[in-house]
Amino acid sequence: ETSTLTDAMARSGDMLDLSEFGTRSADKHSTGGVGDKTTLIVAPIAASLGCAVAKMSGRGLGNTGGTVDKLESIPGYRTVMPREEFLEQVRRIGIAVVGQSGDMTPADKRLYALRDVTATVDSTPLIASSVMSKKLAAGAGSIVLDVKAGRGAFMKDSSSAVELARDMIEIGKSAGRNISAVISNMNRPLGRCIGNAIEVAEAVSVLRGNSNGELLELSVTLASEMTSLALGCKADEARWRVINSISSGTAYEKMLEWITAQGGDVRYIEDTSLLPRSPIIREVRCGKSGYVADIDAGKVGRAAMILGAGRNFAGDDIDHGAGIIIRVSRGERVTDSDVLCTVYTSDYASVYEAERILHSALLLSETEPMHEKLILDTVR
Repeated sequence: ETSTLTDAMARSGDMLDLSEFGTRSADKHSTGGVGDKTTLIVAPIAASLGCAVAKMSGRGLGNTGGTVDKLESIPGYRTVMPREEFLEQVRRIGIAVVGQSGDMTPADKRLYALRDVTATVDSTPLIASSVMSKKLAAGAGSIVLDVKAGRGAFMKDSSSAVELARDMIEIGKSAGRNISAVISNMNRPLGRCIGNAIEVAEAVSVLRGNSNGELLELSVTLASEMTSLALGCKADEARWRVINSISSGTAYEKMLEWITAQGGDVRYIEDTSLLPRSPIIREVRCGKSGYVADIDAGKVGRAAMILGAGRNFAGDDIDHGAGIIIRVSRGERVTDSDVLCTVYTSDYASVYEAERILHSALLLSETEPMHEKLILDTVR
């Protein structure tokens, strides 16, 4: 029933035909997270390895950031392109990333609006059909899902996330797609930057080989899944190819080529200090001592939204230069005077409320916390 519903939703509007690329056409979808800029990293890696990444991404709403908003912080970058130009760019350089078409999956938009007033927002089949209808309409032959679980995600525990992943995989299989899902931890933000322009800068740092940690780990995992599905290689070989693409600079060069092709001023990628940064800067101190047990991703997301980096309602303006850079790490010993994070905003009135939320987001313990996995499961 869910597969049939999803197919009908996908066919309710325009559908993108990527059959010319076969299974080599690869897409990645995240169920939403705080600080999740993996598309900016994974897409050029996959394209540099021979995948055809013809991707339609969304805008942010609430705690969840949007890839389109991040890309629009790069001056000149076009998130709207005629369909034939979009496909021609994929043929030529292997990658194009634009905003979602207003003509795709109109049935999903109607049903999405109804779910709120019918108490079915948390219905797993309706979540699965909403996500997968857009993926099927977008046309990719190989799809990797990043299903988030934790405080900053819609699915609060890994078992619910696995259930959703399995439903979406069954839908993808019924539609003849290569598909797998990675279940990832969203108890804390992904990476150190939460915003738009600052997340672009962090993504560039990963592609240059200058960053380690969880953002790199998840990006490599997702890119490896995409490469394995799209190119038909074994998981270990795909991972080796992905790591080599970063270390050799091939993925970074592909990003420069991609941004240039879509009209973006590549100087802002070569020197990310040129990217927008809001003028009001404040350091937020920890205010208490102990080991950092975690940093609540949901609360950090709300603070970033208050600072202007996100929107309450679709159509709200956002401040591309607003955001938060987290200065402490899980497991680190901190004192009350240590800097928890640096916030950027254009609105003085937002600083105090954001600071209050950020203080409550810092979870401390008297003893060093045990290691917590980032990749909780993989469903194939």
